[in-house]
Amino acid sequence: MRRVQVRKTHKLFIGGAFPRSESGRTLVVEGANVARASRKDLRDAVRIARQAGAGWSGATAYNRGQVLYRLAEMMEARRGALAAACRGKDEVDRAIDRVVWYAGWADKLAQVIGSANAVAGPYFNFTVPEPTGVVGIVAPAEPALLGLVSRLAPPLVGGNTVVVIASDAHPIAAVELAECVATADVPPGVVNILTGLRGELAPWLAGHMDVAGLDLAGADGDAAELERLGAENVKRIVRGKADEQSPYEIAAFLELKTVWHPVGF
Repeated sequence: MRRVQVRKTHKLFIGGAFPRSESGRTLVVEGANVARASRKDLRDAVRIARQAGAGWSGATAYNRGQVLYRLAEMMEARRGALAAACRGKDEVDRAIDRVVWYAGWADKLAQVIGSANAVAGPYFNFTVPEPTGVVGIVAPAEPALLGLVSRLAPPLVGGNTVVVIASDAHPIAAVELAECVATADVPPGVVNILTGLRGELAPWLAGHMDVAGLDLAGADGDAAELERLGAENVKRIVRGKADEQSPYEIAAFLELKTVWHPVGF
């Protein structure tokens, strides 16, 4: 008896779960049906990301590094599926290596980006990096997996939560990465990934008042308008590069806070 192949249904990734779009809409992209997120889906993702912020930013830097390393382990276990969604295993290997590299920075950020400042008076003065909040990411189309990982990892390392608008041309890589995130000990709501039409979703994300930062790596010609929308609540805006690797990519979504403390006697 010939069996019927079970075809995969590509859903959204919000709050650690895989819901369909509340609108019920889908798109046919890369030969597959993909959920077409609505404005309500985006609002739900931002709300859940904000709720998850306190727990993720309050975790120790060491713990965040371990969770990201676990993500690399899950990506390694799913190399075949990830390779089929991008340019192949070489891109997957580079993406995994990049997650490991950023994971290693988690407990080193405060020493490199922060400082102990010399002041006149009986005080200690420290500059301490703190997360910005919810970061919205417009993912680059190419390289589909490596580009997404390169923009996703830096804000996570610093303790931010993220809402990603996947590339509308190559969304399957983002869907496959979501499968890895779901099994990688990442707390629900820390990473949220929406598929659909970037032209619809990106302006809603840029104008959302609970989004504190925007990475416009995949915005292309829409970047100026998205920056204008983001200025309404003074969002931190970065025009990231699709294949960038630097500790200063982490710093882009960190606030530097100064703490004074009297010297004890």
